[in-house]
Amino acid sequence: MKHRRPAFPGQLGEYASSSLASIGVIHKLPYSESQLRAAVHFLALFLFVCVPLLTSLKEACISFFGPSAFITFTVTFIRGVAYQQDAGGNGTVSSGGSDSYTDPLADPTACARDIPLLQQLMTNVIRVYAINPANDHSECMSMLANAGIYVISDLSSPGQSINSDAPAWNDDLYNRYTSVVDALQNYTNVMGFFAGNEVSNAPNNTAASAFVKAAVRDIKGYIAQKKYRTIGVGYATADVSQIREQLADYLNCGDQSTSIDFWGYNIYSWCGDSTYETSGYQARTQEFSNYSVPSFFAEYGCNTQGTRTFQEVGTLYGKDMSQVFSGGIVYMYFQETNNYGLVSVDGTASPSKMPDFSNLQTALAKVTPSSVNSNSYNPTNTALQACPTLDANWDAPASPLPPVPNEELCDCMQQTLSCVIKPSVSTDDYEDLFSYICGQDHSACAGINTNGTLNPKSFGYGAYAMCNSTQQLNWAINQYASSQKGNSDACDFSGSATSQQAVATPSGSCSPLLAQAASGTGTVTSSPTSGGGSSSSATKSGAASAMVNIPSFNFGLLNLSIYISFAAISGAAMILL
Repeated sequence: MKHRRPAFPGQLGEYASSSLASIGVIHKLPYSESQLRAAVHFLALFLFVCVPLLTSLKEACISFFGPSAFITFTVTFIRGVAYQQDAGGNGTVSSGGSDSYTDPLADPTACARDIPLLQQLMTNVIRVYAINPANDHSECMSMLANAGIYVISDLSSPGQSINSDAPAWNDDLYNRYTSVVDALQNYTNVMGFFAGNEVSNAPNNTAASAFVKAAVRDIKGYIAQKKYRTIGVGYATADVSQIREQLADYLNCGDQSTSIDFWGYNIYSWCGDSTYETSGYQARTQEFSNYSVPSFFAEYGCNTQGTRTFQEVGTLYGKDMSQVFSGGIVYMYFQETNNYGLVSVDGTASPSKMPDFSNLQTALAKVTPSSVNSNSYNPTNTALQACPTLDANWDAPASPLPPVPNEELCDCMQQTLSCVIKPSVSTDDYEDLFSYICGQDHSACAGINTNGTLNPKSFGYGAYAMCNSTQQLNWAINQYASSQKGNSDACDFSGSATSQQAVATPSGSCSPLLAQAASGTGTVTSSPTSGGGSSSSATKSGAASAMVNIPSFNFGLLNLSIYISFAAISGAAMILL
């Protein structure tokens, strides 16, 4: 029998072990550890990973579905719940733009309280939106593993994420994302990571998807470089009709190194008494019938009609959709002001089940999605998609992509500068400085440009576009000041800049890196040597620098003239030379 639905890490066979009965596969196998390790491979870029979970590798093999000559199992589906307090609608952690949030995997008391309720919902996957890499997650992760519950974690945090309207993929974000990978990779019930959540949510911000694709490329590369076990990297999307198919194709096109490993769909189109056809579920199923990586609902559960009855559960896990989608994650465990909660938690009191809890429990108990034995698994949709063409609704080319963050390169570049921003200048003033400098002389900003559209007048991505905002501003200031020949006040900017002694010929590894950067417009191919740690000392704060709006320029003549006029008005009063 041929199946359209690709293998997904969450589609784990039923455990023979009662301790993890809700998810996965355990077989007692008379094979050596080396033989089992030889079985580790990809199928449609996905995991068939034999790893130690609760017993030794010689005794257990957790199979993320793929062919094997000596292992057979059946497949089940994601029965998930979003699990994070203070998470607003559609997965946005509500903290007013700050980087303050509650780490749901670092509170053993709460985990012990909630896991039995999650088990009552037959949960085998939870999604968490932000964790603190510095925290200890071992107790919660162990309890989840013992309950047969896997984790999909977003890599971002409220204050450090790829911004839809001012996108960046820089050292600070790279360090944040890799730190989360470092913190969670050793827990074998971590199923995968989301490199972005609803980043492109309208036709006018699709260019931001290039930064998501770059993040996918670099996190997959980091996992491989560190020789961690294979862990999938995916994306969670909003259901936006104008860009729905283009976005899905874009993140699954090009080559495997830049393509997602799974596709999460935040979809709320089934509200109240609806149907497979009128909810749009039928159309979505048809659209993804030939998608080459696993797809599932990363969030679902519309509440516009009041108490949710979860009629869609029967359809999602039924014969029509189960051939394409791999189950879903209900939004949301905790009752908040948005009224999506399955459970109400008030201080130290025992959680109270909301009406939605019982309705979901009843709906899930009725579904019996058809299983597939690995011996009969024969997927037909393994090819990547064709990359979308640029048009009025799509503005992100598949190539080039933003450069790989490389702190060493940025630090080397800093050594060569003779004019830099004063440490006393607030990051709140950076945007005006960028606007003035780049508006007056766009060539000064070519090395930090983040415009990837294929306009003949555009510089594409600058080699230093991934540096933090302080380093990028230093580059622009230095470039502009160097162009002002004979002006003794060129490095002043109304007292915002200062001179420093530049290193004429940086030594060691700096020399080849700077040669590749080629005055900011080259392509650096060397891999970063850092990751998972704190960002460069030139960064005032990770959250602040990640949120600075560094202009992206598309220098058609009309756009340029308008921009220069605007810059002269908005920035000149502050930084006239």
